[in-house]
Amino acid sequence: MISVNNVSLQFGKRVLFDGVNITFNPGNCYGIIGANGSGKSTFLKILAGDLETTKGTVSVAGGKRISVLKQDQFVFDEFTVLMTVLMGHKELYSVMREKDELYGKPDFGDADGLRASELEARFAEMNGWNAEAEAAKLLSDLGISEDLHQQQMKQLEGSQKVRVLLAQALFGNPDILILDEPTNSLDVDTCMWLEEFLINFENTAIVVSHDRHFLDKVCTHVCDIDFGKIQVYSGNYSFWIEASQLAMRQRSDANKKTEEKRKELQDFIARFSANASKARQATSRKKILEKLTLDEIRPSSRKYPFINFKPEREAGNDVLHVENLTKSIDGQLMFKNFSLHAHKNDKIAFVGPNDLAKTTLFQILMGELKADSGSFKWGVSTTQTYYPKDNTKFFETDLNVVDWLRQYSVEKDENFVRGFLGRMLFTGEESLKSVKVLSGGEKVRCMFSRMMLTGANVVILDEPTNHLDLEAITALNRGMESFPGTILFSSHDHQLIQTTANRIIELTPAGCIDKIGMAYDEYLEDARIKEQRQKLYTVAQAV
Repeated sequence: MISVNNVSLQFGKRVLFDGVNITFNPGNCYGIIGANGSGKSTFLKILAGDLETTKGTVSVAGGKRISVLKQDQFVFDEFTVLMTVLMGHKELYSVMREKDELYGKPDFGDADGLRASELEARFAEMNGWNAEAEAAKLLSDLGISEDLHQQQMKQLEGSQKVRVLLAQALFGNPDILILDEPTNSLDVDTCMWLEEFLINFENTAIVVSHDRHFLDKVCTHVCDIDFGKIQVYSGNYSFWIEASQLAMRQRSDANKKTEEKRKELQDFIARFSANASKARQATSRKKILEKLTLDEIRPSSRKYPFINFKPEREAGNDVLHVENLTKSIDGQLMFKNFSLHAHKNDKIAFVGPNDLAKTTLFQILMGELKADSGSFKWGVSTTQTYYPKDNTKFFETDLNVVDWLRQYSVEKDENFVRGFLGRMLFTGEESLKSVKVLSGGEKVRCMFSRMMLTGANVVILDEPTNHLDLEAITALNRGMESFPGTILFSSHDHQLIQTTANRIIELTPAGCIDKIGMAYDEYLEDARIKEQRQKLYTVAQAV
């Protein structure tokens, strides 16, 4: 158990949160949510003891071990992969080192023998004899093959280092597990493994994530940082977001009678309680939700951008024809003889572990790269707009936000441009900032604004949720669902694919899987597709 007692944090005149009182209990997984800059990662640092509070204390029950997902990929470069994982249990690692030093002494004496005996007893208590096997299994489960376990961390790729650090955090069954964006750089299979791990985790877990599906799967509680406070709610992210919107609607509806509001709340809680009772990780959630009252649910101060891709004209049925495209990058085969016939209203999610392959395909379709062989042709009635994963070149200018967007707008009137930006949450002085100093999320919203002004009937999006907060991701999701044209997109956001795509294409160097009318969850669970994927990747490894 970990308790937060009257904690406040202030940087200069800026108060992040004030008077926070929370008790995190075993058996629960808490999702920390809040707008960008609200202090989510900062709060995790306070819980981990890495940051001093302005006021108040954090107390941990005696003897309880905290494990934190490290963010620095380079700090363990000189250690082997397996040893890096073992270092996640500091006391166990300390005992191992001291034992090795004692047994390595040339003048090993009686006192050393006595100390070694004490260390061996403590080592056994901590299940030390099985530690390496446990660490190795964690690594393998997270996609780090056995041949890498004895290599130094500096020899691994960045995405592999992230997985090793995740294994380090999970190692040794910590009493309190603190994870900041644990799904970053994980493929879908590894994300699903981590979800199952946390669902079955019997101690206390506290996570920050921008992955809505992940939060819904693992969280029993949501801790919302808003109005300088942190409020804890029972239920997952979907429950929180709908509850806060219900509270906002009810409080703004002055004419609705109290009894009507109570009935609406009861119906809402009953619906979520029924779903919660089916969740393995939340057996007590149903009873907790049934005890909620309207006063416990607060409207949120969150603001959502208005993302609405509206085509100026409807495309014909033949949108895109791709014939036998092949492309290699630096000697690595991205795809071979890839063919596609995209139709009007297709919303195609391109999935698979090789992000570069998807980016390469989009760049070819937009004329930024040439294929090694093959051809493609856009329908004569189509117009395309493209969100590239790397948007750096668009912001190499000293223009402010208004003038930057004006250059892409047919309507040059400043009031029109400012009004458009206002719906994308650039208001007042925010719209006069130089685009060079914008945050990653602000640049993405600028790019979406540019795309919306084109009136295109085909939208291509390469990892559009990167850098976005949960509110902008939700707005993008709604905009993609309501778009009446064709969408080609790649994303690691499970919920975005599940709710938007009506066609799934998985690219591999050995061929592709193309499923029309199949939901993403169904795609991932289908046994025949799993077998087909395995065969394709086995062939691809031999290419």
